[in-house]
Amino acid sequence: MEFAFLIGSALVLLSIAASKLSDKFAVPALVFFLFIGMLAALAGIHFNDPWLAKQLGIVALVFIIFTGGFDTDLKDIRPILIPGLLLSTFGVLLTAVIVGLTAVYWLHFSLLEGFLLGAIVSSTDAAAVFSILRSRLVGLKGSLRPLLEFESGSNDPMAVFLTIALIRLIQGDIAPSELVPQFLLEMGTGALVGWLMAQGSLKFIGWLKLEFGSLYPALIAAIVLLIYSSTSLLHGSGILAVYIAGLVMGNADFMYKKTVKQFHEGLSWFMQIGMFLVLGLMMPIAAIPPVVGQGVLIAVVLMFVARPLSVFVSLSTFGFGFNRMGMIAWVGLRGAAPIILATFPLLSGIPQATQIFHIVFFVVLISIVIQGMSIPMVAKMFNVDTPLGRRRKYPIEFERSEAIPANLTDLIVPYESLAAGKTVFEMKVPSKALIVLISREDKFIIPNGSTRIEGGDVLLVLADDKDIAALQSSLICKNPKS
Repeated sequence: MEFAFLIGSALVLLSIAASKLSDKFAVPALVFFLFIGMLAALAGIHFNDPWLAKQLGIVALVFIIFTGGFDTDLKDIRPILIPGLLLSTFGVLLTAVIVGLTAVYWLHFSLLEGFLLGAIVSSTDAAAVFSILRSRLVGLKGSLRPLLEFESGSNDPMAVFLTIALIRLIQGDIAPSELVPQFLLEMGTGALVGWLMAQGSLKFIGWLKLEFGSLYPALIAAIVLLIYSSTSLLHGSGILAVYIAGLVMGNADFMYKKTVKQFHEGLSWFMQIGMFLVLGLMMPIAAIPPVVGQGVLIAVVLMFVARPLSVFVSLSTFGFGFNRMGMIAWVGLRGAAPIILATFPLLSGIPQATQIFHIVFFVVLISIVIQGMSIPMVAKMFNVDTPLGRRRKYPIEFERSEAIPANLTDLIVPYESLAAGKTVFEMKVPSKALIVLISREDKFIIPNGSTRIEGGDVLLVLADDKDIAALQSSLICKNPKS
């Protein structure tokens, strides 16, 4: 056991260190995690337990999906809710059908086994999409990022349902006529339970009022697992439930929310690293050459036929335009989720299970390397890229609480602002607002009433929403001399 901990911790540390190369070489960090796992397998470190990999993968996916929902602003997804839902349901189904027919015709799979392969690779991977779109590799215009993140966070339930349903069809445990009612029941139960338990959890957190702030991340983690397990026991989609719970809780105010967010962001990264390392260790290098041709075929069909067609059919009536739909089609990243789903047929004794697992692994490898690395270039090609805003770091931490109904917000002083050149006293800052810090040319100034404001300054302001809006309005008033 101690030796396993030694090897595991060393691989995680190596992966974290390798992630520093991500920005330098414009390569997604997930590529390094996966390759480190494969290199470890090549060096003789093996992991060959599909059951344990499946269980670990599900736990990791639960926390990654929850964190993605928790970090999503509902204001961003409201305008793209309907197209996002179409992509995550009909788009996944169409992708599965096209890939499935390809496997039947070219790889000589049976119809159900072909569709099973299609279902496993049909959804975009939340871990891959979140890590790349929230990195410093690329910035996307308008609603592209919210749409892609919403789709990747909400389409796993459809892929999970299709995978399990097709396994049951192959085994003769379910009739085709039962699929639609089963789907509606699982999704409906997942959505309802996720929303209800999130609302109940918020009330419980507000009532509990723990004295130790460090307990809140553990409390939320326990709630996430409770939501997933309860929903699954009620025959609902646990993955959908935790995503909706993340959305609801992430858009609500509660004690130590910032601490919870930071903890779960770190936990999500740890889960991604562990998941990709385990999956890299599971794939024997010797098994890759026999499936290279099959993997390339499925990957090419997926990237250039199935995914683009599903995007264009789903979004053609929403006015996205060719360039934006082309970009959405290219960010159809496959990651650990398909490999986790590929362990399902392995544990179910499906005849083609081993071949499916190896093909899926190779498809994911191609997707992460080729699509993941080329996203910045493709964004420029489609003219949908936008400059990345440098995230300013302040030497101050603030945690909103009931005792201080205010937020710490940064406001930019335009160069032509009427406030430029005035002192803090002359600005007439709202009485309940406080300018805590001024950032100027990468230096920080602790202000007082005589501190003079300059154009381009960033003011770190502690105030409620009303005073923030009033101060922001005064800052954008232009100087008539400008």
